[in-house]
Parts: sequence; C-alpha cells; structure tokens
Amino acid sequence: MKVNILNRMMAAFAISAVLLVGTSVPTNAQEDQSKQQRKQERKQKRQADKKQQADQKQTDNQQRQQQPQAEQQQQTKKQQRQQQRQAEQQQPPAQQRQQQRLSQDRQKQLVDQQQQRMTQYRQHLDQRQRLAQQRTTQLQQQKRMAQYRFQQQYLARMRQQQIRIQNDRNHNYSRDPYFYTASSYRYSRGGSYYETNQYGANLLRQAVNNGYEEGFRAGQADHQDRWASNYQDSYAYQDANFGYSGYYVDQDDYNYYFREGFRRGYEDGYNNRYQYGRNASGKYSILANILSQILNLEPLR
Repeated sequence: MKVNILNRMMAAFAISAVLLVGTSVPTNAQEDQSKQQRKQERKQKRQADKKQQADQKQTDNQQRQQQPQAEQQQQTKKQQRQQQRQAEQQQPPAQQRQQQRLSQDRQKQLVDQQQQRMTQYRQHLDQRQRLAQQRTTQLQQQKRMAQYRFQQQYLARMRQQQIRIQNDRNHNYSRDPYFYTASSYRYSRGGSYYETNQYGANLLRQAVNNGYEEGFRAGQADHQDRWASNYQDSYAYQDANFGYSGYYVDQDDYNYYFREGFRRGYEDGYNNRYQYGRNASGKYSILANILSQILNLEPLR
C-alpha cells in the first residue's frame, strides 16, 4: 500500500517536472531570440554610426581641399584686377583716350554725319559707272589687253563692294564702337589736321595697303603691255574707292591715302621690284615703315 502511494507520488512529481520544463523552454528561447535581435540592432547601429562618421570625415576633407582653391581663385582675381588697373595707368595717352566714351550729343552728331556721308557716297558710285565704261572702251582701242584685264577685275570687285553698300541700310550705330569711342590720333592732309579714333586709323592703314596692292597689279599690267609708266592714267588710281565702305573717314581722306599707296605699288609692279612693299603668297602689302611715314599718325595727348 505504501509502495503504491510512493509510486503515485513519484509519477506526479515526474509529470510536474515535465510540465515545468515544457513551459520554460519556450520562454528561454524567446529571451535568447530577443537578445540576439537587440545585439544585431546594436551592431547595425554601430555600423551606421561608423559610416556616418566616415562620410562626415570625407565631406570635411573635401571642404578643406576646396577652401584653399576658392581662396586661391579669389587671390588670383584680386591680382588680375590690380594688374589691369596698373596696365590702365601705364597706357599711353592715346589708349587712355580710346577708352573714353563720347557723350550722347557727340554720338548723335557722328551718326548724322555718317548718314549724310553714305548718301553722297552711294550717289558717287552710281556716277562712276559711266566713266568706267568709257575707260574700258579706250583700253580696247589702245589694245592694252593686260591693263584691260586688270581694270575688268577691279570693276568686278567694285561691283561686289557696291552691292554690299547698297544692302547696308540698317547699320546698328549703337553697337558700332567707332561712334562712341573718343578720338586718339590726329593726322594732317593738305595742310589741315584731322582727328580720328583707332577704327578710323585702321581704315586709313587699310586704304594705303589696298592702294599698294592695286597699284602693283596696274604697274605689272602696263609693263606687260609695254606701255609707258603712268600711274595717274589708271582708272583704279582715279577711282581710289576700292575697300572703302563709306564709314569712319571722309571719302576724300580714303582716296588720298589709297593713291599714296597706289603710286608706290605701281612703281614696284612696273619695275618688278619691292622697294616699298612685299609679296606674301600673292598678297601685296606696303612695308610698315613706309606706311608709318605716309600716315604719320600722332597720338593725342
């Protein structure tokens, strides 16, 4: 009897132990899983913090690298401004005057003069056509075929030039620097002095060079025709308008300097020499020292 009671007590104890173990195992597993999850979260957080610190360090390094560059650029700009001011202070008086901007009244005066000049020049070109035809007939009668060919080429260039001038009816004077730039040079012609800026001076230089090249070809032509040397007999010399668009200087001034270049070019071409100019790949131009002597431009003080 006692034995049975003891057996039943042991069986009950065993069952209780099994039940106790059964309920505690899931609880321990959940706790382990929760700890593992928290551990993983802490690890991920540490990794995220490290990445953020690395990114911030890289950004700081880039900023430190860029800062000297920006400071250097600012310093370079400052030096450039200082150099520019120094260069402006050291400029010759003519260049300093060149940078001066004319008053509105003076600009309007120049534009009015230019428009009147263009009207007269277009009329002049129309009148020259009749004279050119007469000159062509004369050369044919004289059988001066080389001079005839040169004149035909000259007239063809003049026709193209006249077309451009006739089509130029809407010139933008407000954006043309000639009309708002102060005079920086003066030159003398016929006992009188005239003033102009660098754009007018450049055109006068071009007039001499154009004249020299046309004169050289005219001189060659007369030499080929075995005609007596006479530069004044050439239509191109009498016309003296090639390269002149009607802008910046008066036609008389352009004609004068064109003829100065033409006379010297004719002598070189007729005598097959280069006393006053040179030939660069078929392009004839007057020597710089001769050009300077002809123009004798004087910087304004």
